[in-house]
Amino acid sequence: MKRFFQPVQKDGPSKKSSLSLSGEDGESTETSEEEKKEPSRFLTWNANSLLLRVKNNWPEFTKLVTSFDPDVIAIQEVRMPAAGSKSSPKNPGQLKDDTSSAREEKQILMRALSSPPFGDYRVWWSLADSKYAGTALFVKKCFKPKGVFFNLDRKASKHEPDGRVMLAEFETLRILNTYAPNNGWKEEENSFQRRRKWDKRILEFVTEYSDKPLIWCGDLNVSHEDIDVSHPEFFSAAKQNGYVPPNKEDCGQPGFTLSERKRFATILREGKLVDAYRFLHKEKDMEQGFSWSGNPVGKYRGKRMRIDYFIVSEKLKDRIVACEMRGKGIELDGFVGSDHCPVTLELSSCPSSPNVDRT
Repeated sequence: MKRFFQPVQKDGPSKKSSLSLSGEDGESTETSEEEKKEPSRFLTWNANSLLLRVKNNWPEFTKLVTSFDPDVIAIQEVRMPAAGSKSSPKNPGQLKDDTSSAREEKQILMRALSSPPFGDYRVWWSLADSKYAGTALFVKKCFKPKGVFFNLDRKASKHEPDGRVMLAEFETLRILNTYAPNNGWKEEENSFQRRRKWDKRILEFVTEYSDKPLIWCGDLNVSHEDIDVSHPEFFSAAKQNGYVPPNKEDCGQPGFTLSERKRFATILREGKLVDAYRFLHKEKDMEQGFSWSGNPVGKYRGKRMRIDYFIVSEKLKDRIVACEMRGKGIELDGFVGSDHCPVTLELSSCPSSPNVDRT
């Protein structure tokens, strides 16, 4: 959820981190007998600046990744700027390194990503022009995507504005990592209108590309039901500077307006999709049932929302083994320095695929 923060950059000398588009990079097209067809363990996290997390919280995140051992890690709010100087076109698939400060930040990040266990992953980036938004996708090297795209149109080399989309195509499934734009508070181009357009495009994507199962994860910036927020009345009545939108369904906290929730329900229904966490957890969990928490100081203290998800095709629902919020409590235990906690998903092995050797 868009709140109080910022981004980072790409990699230069490190080959595995300089990947920008599967199929264009040499490493991404290599094959070996050890490569597996289908990942089954996933982690998504809005890091709220990956560089800050590397500087301040990396041991904790490293411990989580080591213990859970995800095949795929989806990151939102990378907050690293894309490569390119002010006067030249930007390269959203590369980290900025044309100034001394940018090179230093990039080196800090790449050192962290080359150390265990992160050296076991290929890394793709989709970045904004500044330290804002941006996504990253880490895929274990034993899993070879058939292609990686950075837009909902599946067009080579094109990146969505602000680096909000990453799509990995595997032989038997697709993985979509998105950082949805915040709805905002007003009927403006960069607020309600932007979010409506986004939801329309997501709906078109999930209905058009239904030929193989989908795993859609990330900061989706919406809480579907009352059960998905800690204080429904508070969020329903929320206002900014006393402003009340003309449409009653646009009133309330961004991410919890009736219009957003209805559109999200339509996406799930028309796309034949299942909320993996809610599929397993039917009851409200005030301790560990939310992925975003408000500022510990002020009126948002203790106010929490579940806006980070794993959404899967109905075809996969019987393979859901576990889906968990990795943070809990109003003191942000397990949030690893961010205002969002990591969320994990585990699927059982596909009956038609060999079991993955996790050693």
